[in-house]
Amino acid sequence: MRARTLVAAVALLVLGACTRDVEDPPRGEDGAAPGAEPACDPAVEEPLRAWADAGFSGTVTLTADGATTCAAAFGLDDPATGAPHTADSVFAIGSVSKAVTAAAVLDLVAAGDLALDATAGSILPDLAGPAAGATVEQLLVHTSGLSGAVATDDDQPLGHDEAVAALGRLALVAAPGEEVLYADAGYVLLALLVEEAAGEPYRDHLLAEVLTLDDGTVLGGFADEGPGPHWALTGNGDVAMTTAQLARWTEALFAGEVIAPEAVALIEELAVDEGDGTAELAGWVRFDAERFGEPVIAAAGGGGDVPDVAVAAWLPESGRALALASDGTDGVTAEDLAGEILPALVAGDPLPVPPSTAPADDGDLAARAGTYALDGGGHLVVTVDGDRLAVAAEGPAAVAALFPPADADDAAVRAGHEDQVRALLAGETAAGREERAALEGDLGPIERVDVVGTVVAGGELRTYVTITADEEALAWYALDRAGGIAAVEITEEPPTLVLVATGPATYRPDDPTGEGPALAVGFGDATMTLTGPDGAVTARRA
Repeated sequence: MRARTLVAAVALLVLGACTRDVEDPPRGEDGAAPGAEPACDPAVEEPLRAWADAGFSGTVTLTADGATTCAAAFGLDDPATGAPHTADSVFAIGSVSKAVTAAAVLDLVAAGDLALDATAGSILPDLAGPAAGATVEQLLVHTSGLSGAVATDDDQPLGHDEAVAALGRLALVAAPGEEVLYADAGYVLLALLVEEAAGEPYRDHLLAEVLTLDDGTVLGGFADEGPGPHWALTGNGDVAMTTAQLARWTEALFAGEVIAPEAVALIEELAVDEGDGTAELAGWVRFDAERFGEPVIAAAGGGGDVPDVAVAAWLPESGRALALASDGTDGVTAEDLAGEILPALVAGDPLPVPPSTAPADDGDLAARAGTYALDGGGHLVVTVDGDRLAVAAEGPAAVAALFPPADADDAAVRAGHEDQVRALLAGETAAGREERAALEGDLGPIERVDVVGTVVAGGELRTYVTITADEEALAWYALDRAGGIAAVEITEEPPTLVLVATGPATYRPDDPTGEGPALAVGFGDATMTLTGPDGAVTARRA
């Protein structure tokens, strides 16, 4: 899966750790040593700790008018040693790296070394295909018509010339300049253009000109997994920082301390209005004042191939910055937490806390385990997961019952996504024919594809399908606006929802942010009743 800029995560803001192979970036004064973080106001820290109890594992830094007002850390940085997260914990910031790349590009534009209307092919003569016609401005705001990535895996070794060749093979999925189509590949191309215009290796230029302040403070390094070269990730998701560094860098960027003030002005001048209160900026997304009471400029990234999740937000009217990062631990991510606390932070209201749960009795949990059959076909398979229940949906009726759409509009969006997946796997597009050929190479000739259902997970729609060939496979697809593949996984795990107890024999999704399905689950002696927006469905123990 590809990390994405925060584009819907705050609608509200729609917006135990893992060991990460992250290069520890150099430290300056803003890379606080363990134990040196400023204490948070209890009115902020106590709600944050409640979110940590609900599953957040990472760090949070808040600044105002150049001073750090809160730096909090929760969970384990390294479960093997028991080392906790501190203000010094380093995270891969995923697609927040695009904000760094955009800063490098705009600084070169302000210096006259790059032009916004220059085409990529005029700067990289070896670049072929439609990508050669993309302008610097189009690449910055994702309107080039390109989509996707330059490699199947972020950690795939990819050299400079290989990256240029891969970019040259990309096809347009929309006419240039017509719509915003998020493209990791576009920011890899921008990094290549920076390297060409600067006359030095991209990462050397980034460290010297964008990640180091005038006083010599270095505010980042690079997150690499596996052997290089790393052009699959360079420019679109390769930077590593502490949240102290990310908050400081965000504040310094918009204050004109990182790049020239005229370059900073271009970040917003290049805005593409999305018509829903948001605008795509160069490396960022802007949310208008109606959403929060004052404008917010934000970026987010991570998840999938990059397990860490990071969020940076800048509040220009009040001069505040917020940076959050979470590790790959299942639970509340940095993006989840940002969506919960940012509205309250902007408004000056008390921070919300996650909903309470009831203690789960081991015997009660064990009594619920089993397979439950639906009258409409399909099964719900209930297993015990620690002090929770995990419910797997097998078959379309089971997916519809466990992951009900919120309303008619949501149902229509899901149905449209399913139609796009059908068209993709029928080979009706170039991307679809390529995907179908890849599947047949692994599974044998495809006899049929059946849609199982669509769920919302990881901030995206995922349509599950069964593919019948020489062997049968279960897979899910997440598509972009143009119907291209944003993420895909061949999996043995059906759509699964984890439940927590709310009372005797009653449960709800283990989703403290409330972004999951609106569902209440109750158990009888041999029944399981799921109540969603459209009413109740009862399954009986098989």
